[in-house]
Amino acid sequence: MIVRRSPAELEKLRRSGLLVYEILHKLKDMVAEGVTTQDLEAAAVKMIADAGAKPAFKGYASHASKTKYPYVLCTSVNEEVVHGMPSAKRKLKPGDIISIDTGVQLNGYYGDSAVTVAVGEVNDSVKRLLKVTEESLELAIDKVHAGNRLFDVCGTVEKYIVSNGFSIVREFVGHGIGTSLHEEPQIPNYIDRNSENPRLKPGMVLAIEPMVNAGKPDTEVLSDKWTAVAKDGSYSAHFEHMVAVTDNGPWVLSRP
Repeated sequence: MIVRRSPAELEKLRRSGLLVYEILHKLKDMVAEGVTTQDLEAAAVKMIADAGAKPAFKGYASHASKTKYPYVLCTSVNEEVVHGMPSAKRKLKPGDIISIDTGVQLNGYYGDSAVTVAVGEVNDSVKRLLKVTEESLELAIDKVHAGNRLFDVCGTVEKYIVSNGFSIVREFVGHGIGTSLHEEPQIPNYIDRNSENPRLKPGMVLAIEPMVNAGKPDTEVLSDKWTAVAKDGSYSAHFEHMVAVTDNGPWVLSRP
């Protein structure tokens, strides 16, 4: 069942979304050569606690992994697509890219967002991967209008990514969000004819998150049961925003 949120609930989701934005904004500024992914984790732990919020990811139990996720951040570097685990051994170096994904629970409502950041200078093909992935998210957000259907959002990402020569990860998808981190509907970044195609209605909140590989779309999960990587070792980019359907068009809850 897809839950539609009241204006008061949307305001609460907005506060959660803005907290995640603030955390990601500060973490982006920390990304530099020599910084470890554990350094980012420690900073995020403090920011979440200082805000009086709870981490959404830490302790999250996945049906697939059958283990609880132990960190507040997912830090996915280079070929890591999603769910990369922070580590004091993982030092960032020039030419890397890192997807930083985090979520919070504030006053019972969840926020969730992700951004991919380059470490120092990266080559033009990597810059283009990041640019196209982020642009696909913006184009998808533009489709979040009451009366449109979910496939308008999904198909927009698919068309733009494929037309630019990149591939869409199919095993991981976006989701509804509210008083749970993951709610209906599932939001693939492609048109999945086997899934539901509901009409968008005011009060629905969508966490849209293109996950895009420079090479082939195939992924595998490592022995830690969480980290998903591109099978061919190609770089992968990931951006996410939570977007409310309103009578006045899309409202991005996870940025000012």
